[in-house]
Amino acid sequence: MTVWVTFINLGLVDGFLISWARAFLFAWPVAWLISFLLGPKIAAVAQKLCKQNGQ
Repeated sequence: MTVWVTFINLGLVDGFLISWARAFLFAWPVAWLISFLLGPKIAAVAQKLCKQNGQ
């Protein structure tokens, strides 16, 4: 995802890989924290929705 967003924002410019690596290093810990904190709640909601639909 970070490669795509960096490409959309900058295009394929000199220093693209450095810009992407910086975006990745800043985004990855935040993405992990959000997944860790919200993952179980989202999984529970998905499980309830599947049960409601008979799946």
